[in-house]
Amino acid sequence: MFPARKFVHLDAGFRMHRGGYLPALDIAFETWGEPNAERDNAVLLFTGLSPSAHAASSAEDPTPGWWEEMVGPGRPIDTRRYFVICVNSLGSCFGSTGPASTDPRTGEPYRLSFPVLAIEDIAAAGYEVVKSLGLLKLHSVIGASMGGMSALAFCTLYPRAAGGLVTISSASRAEPFAIAIRSLQREIIRRDRDWQEGRYPLEHPPQTGMRLARKLGMISYRSAEEWAKRFGRERIGAEHVSGDVFGIDFEVESYLEAHAGKFVGSFDPNCYLYLSRAMDLFDIGEHSGCVATELGKASLKRALVVGAESDFLFPIHQQEELAECLELGHREVEFVALPSVQGHDSFLVDMDRFRPVIAAFYDRG
Repeated sequence: MFPARKFVHLDAGFRMHRGGYLPALDIAFETWGEPNAERDNAVLLFTGLSPSAHAASSAEDPTPGWWEEMVGPGRPIDTRRYFVICVNSLGSCFGSTGPASTDPRTGEPYRLSFPVLAIEDIAAAGYEVVKSLGLLKLHSVIGASMGGMSALAFCTLYPRAAGGLVTISSASRAEPFAIAIRSLQREIIRRDRDWQEGRYPLEHPPQTGMRLARKLGMISYRSAEEWAKRFGRERIGAEHVSGDVFGIDFEVESYLEAHAGKFVGSFDPNCYLYLSRAMDLFDIGEHSGCVATELGKASLKRALVVGAESDFLFPIHQQEELAECLELGHREVEFVALPSVQGHDSFLVDMDRFRPVIAAFYDRG
């Protein structure tokens, strides 16, 4: 399925941030480009909640990746110049150990016996990949959404491991609105009787719960302005009308149904629950009570903080706060608020705005 995927395997066990323990660990990742002679050109890329490590196409896997327009030869993160490593998040279902993986102690999937997952665990798993590649210092760490949280955690856990940081549409902690949305998504999945307290057969997941949770997520990933511009009040063709009095009438309904259907079966529900909860629990100022104090631990030279003005999951004021806290460490920090109308998903779709900003950071070396 992912021919370019590589693995780091840990037999010695893995202590987790909130007290759990995994007896063994697999971490899936992909790479593009090559390390330079000094081995200081590596870029570690953390993903959002649902992507795999396949961020871009390669000779081993020519399938377009989820950030195809951002990573590759001649692209903003130019793989002729940089060695890019994208890690599949711990807790996910695309190769890294997660709730759908087999517990070596029982021979059965972990399911809800998987320990509580933290963003810090995802960062620590990423560090294991970096170590396995023999890299002492990264050029930079980059991530969007949940990936930005992972990048922040990485820089505070391993303060001398990276010289640069790029966070996109992310934050130092989740705000109540985002927590409420994700909490409702999790409840929708868990209320599906096919969820079976997490013990559903892997070949028969709670499809209705996942489909509805995905629809709610997709609504929150875009702005009301974009929904209005894109769909207006367009109706579906008469040939597609089901006859159900409460059936799909509008193009926006049809769009959500189609895309939610694609997601069902491609992502494990328990993995979704764990990763979603990890985002809510994350607060980089949790230990000291101060975001600036925690970020001050990282020996970064440069940082870039980017957000979309229409993002209401990670509002632009959170990006601004993050940039201000990073500046207190006397670093070179750039904050960019982009006027995209495409909401939280802007970094995936509004390439005309995001590409030049990311390119400018990496063009400087």
